[in-house]
Amino acid sequence: MNVVVQKYGGTSVGTTEKIKNIAHKIVAQKQLGKKVVVVVSAMGKTTNSLINLAKEISKNPDKRDMDMLMSAGEQISIALLAIALKELGHDSVSLTGFQAGIMTEGSHMKSRILDIKIENIKKHLDNDKIVVVAGFQGINETGSITTLGRGGSDTSAVALAAKLGCVCEIYTDVDGIYTVDPRLHANAKKLDYISYEEMLEMASLGAGVMHTRSVEIGQKYKIPIYVANSSNDKLGTYIKEFDKTMESKAITGLSVSDNDMMVTINKVKFDVSNVSHLFEVLANNEVNVDMISQTAPLKGYINISFTAPKSDKETIVAILNDFKKSLPEVEIEIEEDISKLSVVGIGMRSQAGVAAKMFKVFSDNNIMFKQVTTSEIRISFTINTVDKEKAVKTVAKEFEL
Repeated sequence: MNVVVQKYGGTSVGTTEKIKNIAHKIVAQKQLGKKVVVVVSAMGKTTNSLINLAKEISKNPDKRDMDMLMSAGEQISIALLAIALKELGHDSVSLTGFQAGIMTEGSHMKSRILDIKIENIKKHLDNDKIVVVAGFQGINETGSITTLGRGGSDTSAVALAAKLGCVCEIYTDVDGIYTVDPRLHANAKKLDYISYEEMLEMASLGAGVMHTRSVEIGQKYKIPIYVANSSNDKLGTYIKEFDKTMESKAITGLSVSDNDMMVTINKVKFDVSNVSHLFEVLANNEVNVDMISQTAPLKGYINISFTAPKSDKETIVAILNDFKKSLPEVEIEIEEDISKLSVVGIGMRSQAGVAAKMFKVFSDNNIMFKQVTTSEIRISFTINTVDKEKAVKTVAKEFEL
């Protein structure tokens, strides 16, 4: 079966006029002899509007109810797109996540796809229908509607492509994957291709075009992911398996994120159980800790720093207050005016000197960093947000990004 899965984001379906235009693009694929499955997000800022409505009623609305509310946005989009396709003379069927067989597990608002029972979609494809699926949602083992969290529609699309064994095309409001966010660096270069590993690092570090879970699924099942602009026909970027041509440059891209805060806990009594307990509680509360640093023990005490999403601040503060009850001498500092800047590239595995260049760029431009962590293909720094623009420009220039 010659199938393609296409996904259109919120800006791409933001108005009925845009939905009509997308319908023409979808029909063009079908006329090439392809079976088409389309995954769509909610229109524009619909999800944010729904969240705001809930917050007008409650400061802490029940998460199951929030999933029920937020899933409505995608259902509007799939119905309108199916109507638009039928107006063009092509039979289509709109399916909620449940109707599409998307089974989930985990907590509400942050669920994960467990499996997709693909039979219903295949039945409609066999009947020559264009299948329009609500992204971002599924149903759990208790029969409750769940949502997949940030990037959920991308995850839905790539997971469907994996089950159908076909390419996944992600259409959004950008022309592809860039070396640097063009909004931060006007001379950023668009990449024709990027490896799964590099895209995973960039996505996890703040590149907003793709979400990590969708790339992980693509990598696991070797599903090529094509990212392009829904409003033009410019060549986009393929996310695919590594090949040797990708090692030609040490650095493929630079990511910057303002979404994290830095937490520092001073005067922690040096005992592995103290550190273990802290991070166990953070994990149990689904706080995604990223960069972690610890000082060497001095007179029986250590200092610990870590970064975590600003959106989890209330949860983290509550955890730290409990932590302080058992260790009253600790001092806690939370810094929110920080940015995380990272350089990513498979070429770092075979080319030395990237860290040295980064330190020199920071030194020459008086850019202070608070933390640094590394992997085989990534180096990340926390810097003051006030230095972000200068850091992006100087690092991009140094590595010709």
